[in-house]
Amino acid sequence: MGLHLIKIGCCGYPVSMKKYFENFSLVELNTTFYQYPRISTVEGWRAKAPENFEFTVKAHQDISHKFKLKSEKECLEAFEKMKEICNILKAKILLVQTPASLRPDRLEDAKEFFSKIPREDLIVVWETRGPAWDEEETRQRLAELLEKLDIPHVVDPFKNTPVYVGKTAYFRLHGLGERLYYYQYSNDELKRLFNIAREYETKAEEVYVLFNNLSMFDDAVRFKHYIEKGKFPSLTKNVGLESIREVLSKTRYPASKSMLLKKVGWKLVEIEKGKQIRLENFLREIPSKTYNNIDELMKEIKL
Repeated sequence: MGLHLIKIGCCGYPVSMKKYFENFSLVELNTTFYQYPRISTVEGWRAKAPENFEFTVKAHQDISHKFKLKSEKECLEAFEKMKEICNILKAKILLVQTPASLRPDRLEDAKEFFSKIPREDLIVVWETRGPAWDEEETRQRLAELLEKLDIPHVVDPFKNTPVYVGKTAYFRLHGLGERLYYYQYSNDELKRLFNIAREYETKAEEVYVLFNNLSMFDDAVRFKHYIEKGKFPSLTKNVGLESIREVLSKTRYPASKSMLLKKVGWKLVEIEKGKQIRLENFLREIPSKTYNNIDELMKEIKL
């Protein structure tokens, strides 16, 4: 069932590097969005990683948020810094993620910026954000520009389809909950993701799937396991009430009902083998009070 063109990883390291390297051969570096690391630090990142480990790099917010893709000297200099980091890491992909405040009326600025930067062999991919980019006319204009410049469009595949991928399909998964990132993907959702990835396998040379939700590591491990083995590993060690206890035992107490819903309601539990339900379905039914420990809480949980 293996999908040889799909590459799976997380946006940043959600666990220790050692544990991460044992499970994945790809990571999207996010620290570069917030600060320009020292060259010696970047060299250290490359040296610590396995030889065949792949980095992709998120461009500094100076490019996307401060200068908003304007072809000013400082913006172009910021790109050069990013390119140097990519070269050291042997990263072939640089992600530019713009905020919702960068609207389609700035498309000409983007065109000029992407036309000016000396990409050479570097693949620059662009994640647009905000509902303004979802208008059909805007998507058509964006598609024409990205195809002309060969800039793959980055999307969350559960929420949108890319207008252009070229040789590289690049997906970032932010969760499907009301709050961004607070989400855990079910087996059925990961199966849907597999079908989407398989569809793009026929359109692109490589398919990148980067998880960017709070349970990114576990979800990515489960997704990788499904692709390699054709089945999912157990979500928890136990099923039924013991599965609920297992998840809730990782919560700090005392905890109120509202806090529990906010902190862990988005997580999944395994009621039966292979049958998953979101924890909020049980927490909504408990009395509104503060629970001092897990045993006190479990007395109120009903299957």
